Amino acid sequence: MQSGKLLSALLLGLCSSTLAAVHPYSQELFYSVADAYIYRGGREGLYASTKEALEKWGNWGQPGAPALDNGQSEIKFTKLEFSRPRSVASQYGPDDGYTGLIQAVLFEVNDRDLIGHPTPGGYRYCCTKELVPKTKCFQDRLIYQEKEDGWPKVVDIYFKDNDTVAFSWEEAITIEETGLYYLWFVICDPELSAATVSGSTIWKNPTGFLPGMMLPHTRFFGVMSLAYLALGAVWGGLYIWHWVEVFTLQHCISGVIALSMMEMSTWYFDYINFNATGYRPYVTTLYAVLLGCLRKTLSRLLVLIVAMGFGVVLPYLGAVQKKIIALGVTYIVAVTALDVVTNVGAIDDLTSTARIVLVLPVAVLDGIFILWVFTSLSKTLAQLQTRRAGAKLDLYRRFTNTLALMVWASVAWIAYEMYFKVTDQYNLKWRWDWITADFWHVQNLFFLCIICFLFRPSFNSTRYAYSEQEGEDAGYVTVEGGQAGRKGEDAEGETGKLE
Repeated sequence: MQSGKLLSALLLGLCSSTLAAVHPYSQELFYSVADAYIYRGGREGLYASTKEALEKWGNWGQPGAPALDNGQSEIKFTKLEFSRPRSVASQYGPDDGYTGLIQAVLFEVNDRDLIGHPTPGGYRYCCTKELVPKTKCFQDRLIYQEKEDGWPKVVDIYFKDNDTVAFSWEEAITIEETGLYYLWFVICDPELSAATVSGSTIWKNPTGFLPGMMLPHTRFFGVMSLAYLALGAVWGGLYIWHWVEVFTLQHCISGVIALSMMEMSTWYFDYINFNATGYRPYVTTLYAVLLGCLRKTLSRLLVLIVAMGFGVVLPYLGAVQKKIIALGVTYIVAVTALDVVTNVGAIDDLTSTARIVLVLPVAVLDGIFILWVFTSLSKTLAQLQTRRAGAKLDLYRRFTNTLALMVWASVAWIAYEMYFKVTDQYNLKWRWDWITADFWHVQNLFFLCIICFLFRPSFNSTRYAYSEQEGEDAGYVTVEGGQAGRKGEDAEGETGKLE
């Protein structure tokens, strides 16, 4: 029994999640699983059809092409065809009737134990003569237990006579209850093990084609776009009003805000288009991913150079600039590889090894960034304390405290995310899955708001910029590593607050 559950978990975990609610198949092969051959045709979270749609269309859905926002939730088989080798078809004559069977089974994740049957010799998906009395199954067919409501749904597709191709009926199955649904194509006849499937299935929610797991993203990225627009408006107003006082670091912050606004709005329109058409264009998604990767890289570099005191304590970064650029280039390559495969490709199709290969470099580089940032902050704080730069010291202490809070929040969230995944083996909490990923966007916005507040343009913001004329930084020279070295007497202490 335990081995059967593990096998089901593996099958459910590997179930393909395509690029769109329209799941295309192009001569896809079946894979040997226990005593059957299975192709996993899709997995999506679907919300229940509205009461009005159920009364109008019934259990088998709306005929023809589904309307976008008709309250109907359904899975529709369109132009599905199954091919078998000519050598297998030639064994039969033109009048032999049904000569092969492929079954499509659609089930909700909570009904997974209704598919197949555990035996002392292992888990079985196909009915044998010995299992007929125990399971009331039909020999050489898929074993499943049908509930009173008619679920799981099983559709039989037959090969006739000596045909090499079998076609399914174009039918739509209405979703009456909210859940995570799986579609498998199952073969119990070893002679059909080399068969292939082509065509497509359309998975639709009541409000459109966007999968249930992604539905909250539309509203989320819409809100985030407005939030960044508001931040950009406030920052832009201060930036223009105090243009004469703006220094280099504030130019960098403006660039990060602009990139964030572009990224959030691109994701929003990407999901809106996805919901309306059922397809997710590679170009739009790739553009959003690349914007995000550039924003992530520049944000980390911004935090690093702030920690080093660039534009505040240091006039330039010196020899360490090459190391910063090298780390930035390495990071953008690593995070682009991960995000492109995650968003443009189908993440559920990845093996665990591939995920580790993609995630590990990004995690290591993030660790290097954190270590370098706090090391630099320690040196910068010590330097400011030595020079009795009171206002800058207070500014950097607040920045350090905020950064430390963000790191602890990140560690806590990673721990929660791991707990969430480990305790949700079958994705039963799929409706809340979006939170684990979108949390990072909220944290980035919050931290960027803190940086904008600390380093906002004001009529005396150049007091915090590096200046030889003010005398505070006179007597300091830049040494290797980007930190300033002392060559004269202590500079006069600094006072004043950022307005």
